[in-house]
Amino acid sequence: MGKLKKIPLYVWILLGMLLGVIWGLLAIKIGLKQFTLDWFSPWGTIFINLLKLVAIPLILVSLIKGISDLKDISSLSGMGLKTIALYIFTTVISISIGLVMVNLINPGSYFPPEKSQEYSEIYRMQVQTKQADASTYQDDGPLQFIVDIVPENMFGAAANNANMLQIIFIALLIGIAMILIPEKQVSPFKKLIDSLNDIVLKLIDIVMKFAPIGVFALLADVIVSVAGENPGDTAALFSALGMYAIVVVLGLMIMVFVVYPVVISSFTKLKFFQFLRGIFPAQLLAFSTSSSAATLPVTKQCVENNLGVDEEVSSFVLPIGATINMDGTSLYQAIAAVFIAQAYGLDLSFSQQITIIITATLASIGSAAVPGAGMVMLVIVLTSVHLPIEGIALIFAMDRPLDMLRTTVNITGDSAVATIINKLQKNSKNRNLNQLPIL
Repeated sequence: MGKLKKIPLYVWILLGMLLGVIWGLLAIKIGLKQFTLDWFSPWGTIFINLLKLVAIPLILVSLIKGISDLKDISSLSGMGLKTIALYIFTTVISISIGLVMVNLINPGSYFPPEKSQEYSEIYRMQVQTKQADASTYQDDGPLQFIVDIVPENMFGAAANNANMLQIIFIALLIGIAMILIPEKQVSPFKKLIDSLNDIVLKLIDIVMKFAPIGVFALLADVIVSVAGENPGDTAALFSALGMYAIVVVLGLMIMVFVVYPVVISSFTKLKFFQFLRGIFPAQLLAFSTSSSAATLPVTKQCVENNLGVDEEVSSFVLPIGATINMDGTSLYQAIAAVFIAQAYGLDLSFSQQITIIITATLASIGSAAVPGAGMVMLVIVLTSVHLPIEGIALIFAMDRPLDMLRTTVNITGDSAVATIINKLQKNSKNRNLNQLPIL
């Protein structure tokens, strides 16, 4: 029993994922799809709900704590500007890579024209739902995303996980107010925040004990849901969309194994495989849950405990990243938009592809850090370049597996930026210390 306790959590998560895939394939073969959906899938939903349960308290408390630990407003503004600049930079790079890949490989040319109408019919209801969700964004003015950041009710904002930007705004306001108030006056509240932070971290520890069971149920659900009634139909569907998936995966791999190593080595002395080893548990969870927000507690633990990122940096950088930094999602949107155009035999001009870069970057800022949000944002991207919205039906079958991969890239990007900001902050502090007059 003692030996079992020594097995790292990520090993148990890997085992849960493996067993989930095995069970899913077995359930399809022996006709237990509905049994799996009825008796196993709910445990995956419960696990995601538990992670979402602690997401808002974690963001609110950790961000307030991180900001209030700073000594002055200049430290906050400096770190904030660096963070936003890096997030926008990596997002634009990811979209550009996606556009280059999809134009070079031209995966839409592999799509059988007769299948377009077939998939449009199969996924008609899903398309209409995503289109309705996206229409709420399309009717807004150019500054609506800024209006949406400022909530009219603090408690109302905290009641919905989709309001992550509003929670960050509230935490920023409270944290800034704490910096501006004399330390003696704010000390009791700061002690309360510190205690709440400890409580939230312990809650995360408790929830993560359930992770292996949760990811088992999630993976089993994915396998039986994607397969439909017949695994042979799934194979045919995947083969038709295989080239599209390959382009997306190649683009995501370039981000992880080329862009992030270059960016990290440019700012830090951290070895990239040491970085990957440090965030591996968070990557596993992101892959299982397809949610950056749900993975946030584990991402925070990984960068602090394994990569040595200061808590004041991780508490500020990671919640913002989980909300506005969607490198994997943005790359997928660029590829998906051009793929749909290619499948319909439409050519996108250079200016239209520039529009995709701008729109996908802005959409990533407003994209909720929850499973499937990228599909809603894709409707906006398609509309911006006048592509048929029903084209998303062509990629619905592949969305969930790719969503798992792009979420993994999203949190990898968040962790990379947190590591870089941590190094920049330390360099800045050292410079300030060296500039102090010698008495």
